Amino acid sequence: MRKISAKRCFLLSAAVLLTAALVIAGGIMLFGKKTVGKAVKKEKVCDFYYTVSTSTFPPHFQRYRFTAEGGKYLFRHETREGDHIPLTEADTTVSGTLELTEEQWNRFFELLEGGTVRNRTESLDSGYKGPFLYLYWTGDRGKCQQFEFESYGKQKEFEEFCLELKELTP
Repeated sequence: MRKISAKRCFLLSAAVLLTAALVIAGGIMLFGKKTVGKAVKKEKVCDFYYTVSTSTFPPHFQRYRFTAEGGKYLFRHETREGDHIPLTEADTTVSGTLELTEEQWNRFFELLEGGTVRNRTESLDSGYKGPFLYLYWTGDRGKCQQFEFESYGKQKEFEEFCLELKELTP
């Protein structure tokens, strides 16, 4: 049996401890998963998409989008409906944009807080209607954007919030 030097044993132990610390910290580096509010700060969020698209008859498409642009916070919504698939921009039946107050932007972020983003994956389920959720922030490097709410309750609150904002949209 071969002896392991004290130096080698120390280096191996340090590597194991570092790996364990990264896993305990939420796997941020190992698994590409980040928590909104901790690893993804409010001031860094610049774009969020929430899209539901059904391929049933009649097909229906709903997108809510929140953006931070040039010091302004915006909410956009778009509904597409028709009797054919795929629905295109020409099938838009309702759309609008609303500039959000600081309070409304804070509420938006509160609903995302605690949720996680992970590396994007392609959905292999045919006919999956979503929702498809993507969060972009300054420094996201274009890989880790697929969002998941902390709970189903927060997702439902978010949908209700979007309907309230939609009603306020001119």
